[in-house]
Amino acid sequence: MSQGVVAGGLVYVAGQVADNTGADVKGQTAEVLAKIDAVLAKAGSGKSMLLSATIYLKDMADFAAMNQVWDAWVAADGKPARATVQAALATPDYLVEIQAIAAV
Repeated sequence: MSQGVVAGGLVYVAGQVADNTGADVKGQTAEVLAKIDAVLAKAGSGKSMLLSATIYLKDMADFAAMNQVWDAWVAADGKPARATVQAALATPDYLVEIQAIAAV
């Protein structure tokens, strides 16, 4: 699986999850966003060029904590369209998964 695919002037970032599954949702969200930063940079993009993001949470009770980390990370002048849903993730240890699309 590719972590990011560039096509038509866009980079499609695959769903990113934390390696440190012992972290709480804030810690996992911060790690996931750092991974997204790296994928975007490799594609010649950045968070200010985000167009959309989909956030999957294991438990919607974690929304406020996740959103606090997201709000601190996302570019003030480039907030993407976003959806957040509760979902059963690949393993019970994953608390958050984020996929994104950005301009290149």
